[in-house]
Amino acid sequence: MLTRTLLTCSLLVALTARAPAQSGGQVEMANLREDVRGLTQRVGELSLRIEQLERQNGELREKNAQSYATLSQLNEAVAELKLAIRSGDEATVERASAQIRKLGDATNVAIDSLAKGMATRPVIQTTFSDNYAKEGVSYTVQKGDTLAVIAKKTGAKASDIINANKIADPSRILVGQTLFIPAAPAAK
Repeated sequence: MLTRTLLTCSLLVALTARAPAQSGGQVEMANLREDVRGLTQRVGELSLRIEQLERQNGELREKNAQSYATLSQLNEAVAELKLAIRSGDEATVERASAQIRKLGDATNVAIDSLAKGMATRPVIQTTFSDNYAKEGVSYTVQKGDTLAVIAKKTGAKASDIINANKIADPSRILVGQTLFIPAAPAAK
């Protein structure tokens, strides 16, 4: 487009130089010269603008070249990520397996410890005798009480208290619990 404009200006200049010098022609000639001068000025402005745009275009190309990756670079990065994920997954599985093994070992130790503790506990009584006095009093368990202490306080036998209240585990009486205390048999 710039070349076409320059060519047109050159043609106008050549035509004005050959035009006959008549009085009416002189006015036309002056007008043509003025048009050519205006066109020449406009061509100069456009040339400056084109130079500016080319400079900006070059800067943008440099920026884009620095900020964008090629397709092969992207493919390489994706391949590296896949490899890292696979190796990371394998490492995660190994760590999880090791932790599961540790947890299993600790659980087995705890179960063995509980089993040993159960073996040393007294056998829990599941059958109870009816051979105790049917009359008696209520007693509320206090802090620090054991069946032996309660029996001593009330004058009853510990076995009668256990049978009357159907206490399966004598070591598990609770503060605030109400027990029936069979009356001690009257002396003969």
